[in-house]
Amino acid sequence: MGFVRGTPARALQGSHYPQFDLRSHLYRVSGVDLTRLHGINVLTAQTLVSEIGLDMSSWQTEKQFASWLGLCPDHRISGGKVLTRRTRRVVNRAATALRLAACALRHSQSALGANFRRLRARLGAPKAITAMAHKLARLVYRMLKYGRQYVDKGLEYYEAKYREQRRKWLAKQAKELNLQLVPL
Repeated sequence: MGFVRGTPARALQGSHYPQFDLRSHLYRVSGVDLTRLHGINVLTAQTLVSEIGLDMSSWQTEKQFASWLGLCPDHRISGGKVLTRRTRRVVNRAATALRLAACALRHSQSALGANFRRLRARLGAPKAITAMAHKLARLVYRMLKYGRQYVDKGLEYYEAKYREQRRKWLAKQAKELNLQLVPL
C-alpha cells in the first residue's frame, strides 16, 4: 500500500476498504501478521482467516491443507496412462484469495515475486499462479499453525541461491558428459 502526495492508502482503495485498523485486529485474533507475506493485503488476510479459521488441527500437514484448497495437482491415471493433469475444481474463497495474491506478486521486488516471475516465464501464467498460490497456502499454514512470522530474505538472496543451484546443476550435467567446467 503506497501513498500519493499525502493521501492515505485506504483512500486509494475505494469505498470497500475498512475505515478502521483491520491489520491490528487480525494480528490480535490470529497472533501472526499475514500481511507480511508479499501479495497478501489486509482484505485478503481477512478472507483467509474468515474462510480457514485459526484452528489448523483439521489438517495434519500443509500438503493436506493445500489439497483441501484445491491447489495441488490431481493426476487422473487409468491403466498407466495419464488422463488429465489439472487441479481439482474447488469452490473456496480462500483459494481464490490466494490466487489473487499470487497474481499480485508479479511486480513485487521480493523473493516470492522473483520466484513467481521465473515460474511464469517457464510454465505460463495460469500454472505459475496456481503454483504460487500453493506456496502461499503452505506459508499461511505454517504461520497459523506454529505462530511464526514470515521473514522475506530478499531478492538478492533468492537470485544468489538460484545462481548457485544452476551452477551445481551445470557441473553435474558436465560430469555426466565427461566434460569439465572452467570458471572464467
